Amino acid sequence: MVSGLVATIDHRSGNKERLLLWIRLLRASRMIESELRERLKRDFNSTLPRFDVMAALFRAPEGMLMSDLSRFLLVSNGNVTGIVDRLVSDGFVSRARRDGDRRTSIVTLTEQGREEFQRMARVHEDWIGDLLGDVDEADAKRLSTMLKSFRSNWEGET
Repeated sequence: MVSGLVATIDHRSGNKERLLLWIRLLRASRMIESELRERLKRDFNSTLPRFDVMAALFRAPEGMLMSDLSRFLLVSNGNVTGIVDRLVSDGFVSRARRDGDRRTSIVTLTEQGREEFQRMARVHEDWIGDLLGDVDEADAKRLSTMLKSFRSNWEGET
């Protein structure tokens, strides 16, 4: 019976460490995200969701269906639609119907949108370098690999 109790205590102890890890990850993520939001607004008069949409479209030069874009960004179609509407108005994104289907739209970055995103991305990379400057390259690589593995377990990626 004692060994069962020890195993239970050890298991709970491991869960406590995992809970603390989750809290630290969440806090770090929120702090970095908050700082990025402020800097995007200040330096580019932009928002983080807008940057994320442009980043997704930059990675897909052939364009993306609106539904695929919202799935990729883990947000609702309505959220993506509002952001895309504003990006279209600003000349950064174009929208086209897919094969005459009025219900589906493919969105792509315009040349102006690609240039603006590249400008923002260069600065964004420097910001991340500043914000995570205390994490050395080896630790960053190790943590990234661990988090990718965790994500793969949840999403079924290989």
